[in-house]
Amino acid sequence: MIQAKEVRIIDEEKKQIGILPLKEALSIASEKDMDLVEIAPQAVPPVCRIMDYGKYLYELHKKAHEAKKHQKQIQVKEIKFRPKISIHDYNFKMRHVQRFLEDENKVKITVMLRGREKAKPELAQQILDRVFEDIKEYGQLDGEIKRQHWAASALLSPTKTGGKDAKTKDTQRSQEKVQGDRKKEGSSQ
Repeated sequence: MIQAKEVRIIDEEKKQIGILPLKEALSIASEKDMDLVEIAPQAVPPVCRIMDYGKYLYELHKKAHEAKKHQKQIQVKEIKFRPKISIHDYNFKMRHVQRFLEDENKVKITVMLRGREKAKPELAQQILDRVFEDIKEYGQLDGEIKRQHWAASALLSPTKTGGKDAKTKDTQRSQEKVQGDRKKEGSSQ
């Protein structure tokens, strides 16, 4: 598939052989029972390397897999509110929002409006403002508030806290705190 008449050849040890005609380069590759792979087609003359093409594809796939493994998948969690939510339910949902943001996930806050509430979209805005105020140390608004006639929604993204080390230190501290709380409960009974 190589179109050029002359190519610059690099052998399997990554040493440059020189500029050779394409037929001669192909014969050298077949003598070594390897493939001639064009790695820089835009160069003049194009650069080709003698290698095992199947092994090369495997290594590329392996590198891509390793790079993908080290990436964190950010998930979007959704919490729904109503304008007439009770204090207990609000606090319960806010604990979930806080936990999701601490786990570095994005959170979509949706305030659902029903019936006559649709005529008063400011009720949804009040709930969103309250959520933003309560969660400001864990996350911030990401983008704009989206409004439909039946709901208002906003996306919260976590504030950066310092990476994995800070997170593992916080996890250890919280486990110690839980252990201390258990000791206190055991002594009071």
